[in-house]
Amino acid sequence: MGKIKKILITGAAGFLGSHLSEKLSNMGHEIIAVDNLIGGYKDNIPKNITFYEYDCCDLDKMSSIMKDVDIVYHCAATAHEGLSVFSPVTITKNVYLASVSVFTAAIKHKVKRIIFCSSMARYGDQKPPFTESMNTKPVDPYGIAKVAAEKVLINLCELNNVEWVIAVPHNIIGPKQKYDDPFRNVVSIMINRILQNKAPLIFGDGEQKRCFSYIDDCLNCLIPMMDQANVNKEIINIGPDEEFVTINQVAEICSNVTGSNLQPIFKKERPREVKIATCSADKARNILNYKTSTDLKTGIQKTHDYIKNRGSKPFNYHIELEIENSLTPDVWVKKEI
Repeated sequence: MGKIKKILITGAAGFLGSHLSEKLSNMGHEIIAVDNLIGGYKDNIPKNITFYEYDCCDLDKMSSIMKDVDIVYHCAATAHEGLSVFSPVTITKNVYLASVSVFTAAIKHKVKRIIFCSSMARYGDQKPPFTESMNTKPVDPYGIAKVAAEKVLINLCELNNVEWVIAVPHNIIGPKQKYDDPFRNVVSIMINRILQNKAPLIFGDGEQKRCFSYIDDCLNCLIPMMDQANVNKEIINIGPDEEFVTINQVAEICSNVTGSNLQPIFKKERPREVKIATCSADKARNILNYKTSTDLKTGIQKTHDYIKNRGSKPFNYHIELEIENSLTPDVWVKKEI
């Protein structure tokens, strides 16, 4: 593992950030964690870390907790790709501005390495599988904000001699994911609805193709990124490339896991949704020994068990729709999810 490090993790109440904080803390590292509690649950935060309820956009506060930090994992984001065309101000503020603030504070305090969790949205609508050598072609404000943040990260780190890594996770699922968010996390939304005896909702024809990555498989790549010399200045996809599924198939698995026979309800397609978004994991396999240890059905089962044990919840429309028109999904406008 190397020497004990002081590590700052953003988004520690969220899905990825909470798992990462817990894992690294259990490994003996000193964890400084940040979250504004918009996109996660307070009880996700591990007990044995130092936590600050700060907004990443606040540069002064981020700077105040960055002293002597060795590694920064920037996981925080309002990761609402589909919503970003209808709430672009909120989404871009909490993706782009928040990222620039974190990077600035980290570089000001001379951290050794910044690991930025970007998104598959960086690739947009291109011929799959997506590889890291492809040009970025985002099709929505969320993807555009992620790419812009990547560019600022590289620009500032190169100027100030700070190491950087861009991780590109792929549709992560598992326990601790926010499941009462009506705008994101398709597996959790479906399971939460089914547990309330509501049929799964599908936008479009359901033939959109995706891959889903279980949280543990993602962590097994993210954690070595803080130590390995050969990942410096690399962009690396993290996610399976051997189990492509349609959203219709996801709904079927969710129904089977929950023992439900409710038939999906189909709604009009969402604007700017990429039809086929699958990646290549060759680079992660070659330099991080990436492998899929948890298949999709098992990952969905574990997600279901978490939601069922915690208790299904009404959906919380916690982000305002900034643009409402004929393109806005009616289930969001009418709060019907």
